[in-house]
Amino acid sequence: MKKIVAFAVAVLVLAGVAIAMVNYSKSSVSAVATGKASRQDLISVVSGTGQIKPKTYVNVGATAFGRITHLYVKEGDHVKAGQLVATVESEQPASAVAAQQATISSSRTDVDSFVAAEKTASANVTQAQADLEQKKLDFGRAQELYNSKLIAKQDFDAKKAAYDVSAATLQQRQASVAQAQAQTASARGHVSQAVATLRGSDYSLGLTQSKAPFDALVTNVPVREGETVVLGIQNAQGSTLMTLADMSVVTAEVKVDETDIVNVALNQTVDVTVDALPGRIFKGHVTEVGDQALLRTTGVATSLSVTGTEEA
Repeated sequence: MKKIVAFAVAVLVLAGVAIAMVNYSKSSVSAVATGKASRQDLISVVSGTGQIKPKTYVNVGATAFGRITHLYVKEGDHVKAGQLVATVESEQPASAVAAQQATISSSRTDVDSFVAAEKTASANVTQAQADLEQKKLDFGRAQELYNSKLIAKQDFDAKKAAYDVSAATLQQRQASVAQAQAQTASARGHVSQAVATLRGSDYSLGLTQSKAPFDALVTNVPVREGETVVLGIQNAQGSTLMTLADMSVVTAEVKVDETDIVNVALNQTVDVTVDALPGRIFKGHVTEVGDQALLRTTGVATSLSVTGTEEA
């Protein structure tokens, strides 16, 4: 009876060992996923942060020194190309334009007067030529009569003197025509000079008027009417009147790490998200890849800076 009990215990122990070994071997087996081999494209994702801004925009700066007299637009307004957006005081250039216009008008009147004198002188020449022809015929007949002893020498001398006077009169009137033509040319030169001066005055007057260079949206107006604006000189930036932006094409300028820039090429598709519009994804494509690296701290191109080593 004791032997039977001992054998049963041994069998149970062996069975326990067998069970433990089976459980251990199952825990060391790793799950494996299988699939059919196929040819696919590898996708590399490059991300970065940057600024959203219009592709075309311009800071309208002051082109004349003086006080702002009118601002015709405000932030958020849409403007058309050539539309007047601001004016600076323009009394001096405006008076110069008015003076030149008066000078041109006076000079053109002088031209008209000299042209009329020229026509009168030409008519006098025609009259003198006809009179000379008549005096020439009278002198010829008198000479024949005098040679035939039919008239006195006094009468012959009178006809000759009349002929000489007519010839001199013709020369005088021809000279008057030349003088009138010279005066007309001089007056026309004065008109051309005044017109050229007027163009300069018009240009100076135009500098006091700021116009939109293209259809745009007014995105910033940092000045107010009554403020004095100045021109930029050398490296000193002048006053900015406003910023105009063409919002039809908007770009995202993103700083990409130098280790990722090799994976960026023109016309690649891009997904753009904006913090101000959460949940929206805008589709775009790469239009330009910078040729120069930028300093991380300043954002200035490395070709324009002599300090700093970190680049992006």
